[in-house]
Amino acid sequence: MNQDQLIKGCIQQNSKAQEELYNRYKANLFGLSLKYCSNETEAEDNLHNAFIEIFTNIKNFNAKGTFEGWIKRITINKAIDSYKRTYKISALENDYYEEIIVEDLEIDLSLDFLLSIIQELPNQYRIVFNLYELDDYSHQEIAQMLSISEGTSKSNLHRAKLLLKEKITSKINSINNLSNGK
Repeated sequence: MNQDQLIKGCIQQNSKAQEELYNRYKANLFGLSLKYCSNETEAEDNLHNAFIEIFTNIKNFNAKGTFEGWIKRITINKAIDSYKRTYKISALENDYYEEIIVEDLEIDLSLDFLLSIIQELPNQYRIVFNLYELDDYSHQEIAQMLSISEGTSKSNLHRAKLLLKEKITSKINSINNLSNGK
């Protein structure tokens, strides 16, 4: 089935169309859920909740944007809603933000390592980092989504980058120590 047929089938609550849509998008949406959830179990729950929302509201998809964009937005919003119910976002304000620079280094860090250190960030930092750096939301959009101020969004991004820089520097130092026989 092409995408239009799939959407029409899902609107008509055709179980084969729903199954095909689920199988077509589950891997991507699970990966997206992992970015915003603190572990795989939470990501699986988010994926489940996102698909319930997708199937319930697919009749409202108006094709003004892409279908993939629409289902990704639902998945991200479900993760953020769950986060907001579970955690209180710190409303620390800081008007001073120093630029964080990680120098160009002749070292390869695996994608798995980078994703794991992002996953280890405190929830409020991880969510803002992912929204801003990986999904291209503005601080104004993030502030609205998370019910925080733009300053808090900027502060959380800054702190996320500081923590990531520390973890990357630590990893690089341990690699350098190993290669130098220390």
